Amino acid sequence: MIIPVNEQNIMDAAIIHSISWRESHRDFCTPEFIEIHSPERQLRYIRDKMDKGTRFFMLVDEAPVGVVSVTENLIEDLYVLPEKQNMGYGTELLQFAVGQCPDTPSLWILENNVNAERLYRRMGFTKTGRINAITDELAEIEMALEQTDSCLLG
Repeated sequence: MIIPVNEQNIMDAAIIHSISWRESHRDFCTPEFIEIHSPERQLRYIRDKMDKGTRFFMLVDEAPVGVVSVTENLIEDLYVLPEKQNMGYGTELLQFAVGQCPDTPSLWILENNVNAERLYRRMGFTKTGRINAITDELAEIEMALEQTDSCLLG
């Protein structure tokens, strides 16, 4: 079941975000940078984004397992707990997020995130050609859902 994140469950969302973010960034961020992404920090991050209009959602299957956020047509913060990955939860969250977008859904991924890119390609997303340099060594790439495929996901 996918539910909106609110004040009653925001800490659950922050814990998922913290654990998953740390694991997904461990190979290319310093240990010090990883450590600052505590549940308390991610709680502030989520609350700040929600205050600016972003909608956060959490997937619960007996217990909370994943989160995603949607701002207009931009899908972000798609995280599933490491021990719950490769079980269809990411696909379920992505399909839900696509349905929340009023127009063509888009997202940004780190260029080295091959698992995420595989999921997004499987769901019909393609690279737009837009790139955002994070550092000299790392960039984000934008992907968007092809219009012809959007009716299949909604």
